Amino acid sequence: MFIEFKKSAIKFLEKLNKKEQTRIITSVEKIPQGDIAPLHGKKITVYRLRVGKYRIIFTIENNIAIVADIDSRGDVYK
Repeated sequence: MFIEFKKSAIKFLEKLNKKEQTRIITSVEKIPQGDIAPLHGKKITVYRLRVGKYRIIFTIENNIAIVADIDSRGDVYK
């Protein structure tokens, strides 16, 4: 599966230290494995991946995982 990062996700990753960046990127590369759950109330299927205190919001289209947002647990769902 291919991975595509949106600009907002890249900006958040750049703010983190190298250890956290590596941890998140490694988890994203393992999609569809991991602590993944669908988010309810959306017209398209949106998923979240939990990596420690961070949440990765993504969709899957044509075998491409599009990472839309990465943020801390309390801020990503706003």
